[in-house]
Amino acid sequence: MAAPLLHIVTPGEWRAALAAGAVAPPSLAEVGFVHLSTPEQVALPADRLYAGRTDLALLVLDPDRIGVPVRHEPGVPTDPASMRFPHAYGPVPAAAVLGVLPYRPGPDGFEAPAIPAVDDGWRHAVLERSVLRRAATGEEPVAGGVAVLTAAVPASHGHNQLLIDAPVPSGVLAAETDRVLGGAGLTHRQAQLVGAHLAGTAAALAADGWDVTELVGMAAPAGGAPDPRVEPLDLDALRPMWAAGWEREVPGLSADVVDQLADRYAVEDAVVDVRYLGVRMDGRVVASALVKIDGATALLDTVLTDPAARGRGLGDALVSTALALAADAGCDLVVLDADAADWPRRWYGRRGFAEVGRTWSARR
Repeated sequence: MAAPLLHIVTPGEWRAALAAGAVAPPSLAEVGFVHLSTPEQVALPADRLYAGRTDLALLVLDPDRIGVPVRHEPGVPTDPASMRFPHAYGPVPAAAVLGVLPYRPGPDGFEAPAIPAVDDGWRHAVLERSVLRRAATGEEPVAGGVAVLTAAVPASHGHNQLLIDAPVPSGVLAAETDRVLGGAGLTHRQAQLVGAHLAGTAAALAADGWDVTELVGMAAPAGGAPDPRVEPLDLDALRPMWAAGWEREVPGLSADVVDQLADRYAVEDAVVDVRYLGVRMDGRVVASALVKIDGATALLDTVLTDPAARGRGLGDALVSTALALAADAGCDLVVLDADAADWPRRWYGRRGFAEVGRTWSARR
């Protein structure tokens, strides 16, 4: 693809754009265009319009998918005279967005973001971490990355953890989890290590007694036909099935924890388009999946089948329907995570998903 273009949004503005199918801020009606920037330019409007804001995100756009005229024109009089900003003369399709990057100022204001090659691996690596950061009620820099805290669901370890993307000594990481998670009154310690370059950090944590799970990031093209057995549902329809499964896995979970584990998806739905899929038998939901749509990329999550309903192809039905739903929503790619050492990795591979990256989930 051509070099990406960027657009600054708040999480709420992006969620509204997902619902509408297009980015059409007030500036479109006021001046006739959507203001875009190159990575080298974007700090200028960010500092001018959003100084000190810590809730912004950058939409990373494929110029070839914008679908409306883009003209390079001067900005405001205080910008360098030679600088020309890309202006999109019409609504920008949400499907042109390949990733959403949280954008935070440094001590001296906003800086030009580092955007590597925008390939399937990058899109997978960005999506889940971006959703967690956008949904969080608190965020704190830590050695090697950032910590997220989500007040409404303290029982969700994934929404209250460290997101690490640079090598860091095991002892330092342990101290950071104690400082941030312990400081928030949480009893768990968890970090997600993003990228194959952190294999050494993951091995060091395992050697120090952490429970480390290696995950394979996988991706497949969106498309195909839905399965008629699968229907769109809402969060409350899936709660009974999920609660039964969580209680089988961890006997003795309190009702409050069970509620929070379901409520975490409602928290995410405020920043990403969460779709709920299910299969009913005799009026009861026996299989379910989530599809989180974030522009041109969708994340397939929580594909589950009740043990009593297995062997009927319901997992296949959910996956094929998720791929079709993502395509209908404008996505061209569906990503997921699978345990590197468990059978679902091979099962997804037989259904067209290929490896695009590695992450590790570390718990203590």
